[in-house]
Amino acid sequence: MATVSYVTEEGYNKMLEELKHLETVERPNISKQIAEARDKGDLSENAEYDAAKEAQGLLEGKISLLK
Repeated sequence: MATVSYVTEEGYNKMLEELKHLETVERPNISKQIAEARDKGDLSENAEYDAAKEAQGLLEGKISLLK
């Protein structure tokens, strides 16, 4: 059963603004980080790649929650 959350118009507008920022600024930044880490070679031992993929997962989860 879904939980209903009530927000003010101001709160709703802040959530929309955050969503837009995450989708237009943060998502491309993480994609760039993943590409840079991938270019460094072996992904199985690449901590930067693992960190970027984890950050991407957290970001996508937050985007999903806001939507």
